[in-house]
Amino acid sequence: MAVGNEGFFERVYCVVSQIPFGRVTSYGAIARYLGSGRSARMVGWAMNQSHSQPLMVPAHRVVNRNGLLTGKHHFGGSELMADLLRSEGVEVVNNHVVNFSKYYWDPASGMPDSGCFPKIM
Repeated sequence: MAVGNEGFFERVYCVVSQIPFGRVTSYGAIARYLGSGRSARMVGWAMNQSHSQPLMVPAHRVVNRNGLLTGKHHFGGSELMADLLRSEGVEVVNNHVVNFSKYYWDPASGMPDSGCFPKIM
């Protein structure tokens, strides 16, 4: 992890930990919630590092803006990401969340009142 990314990554992990069971969100939605709308790629880097966190980060619930499981290579390139989503009731076909809008969770409107961290503006 690059020096200086730790704080951002921790905020990402906090948001991801709030994604409800059976729902998904996008890298960009997390970045926008954190006040860094152009940092979707950094959210992806955080997801890549999430396996090293002491607590489980449900990285399988983060997909691209079109519902594609672009992060599946972080799960060994297998069907694990899709299988985890399916186990939560999310319909996945060909590495794509079917009816993405049905399962989409927006942190800007769905975070608990306490949130994780104040947005950085």
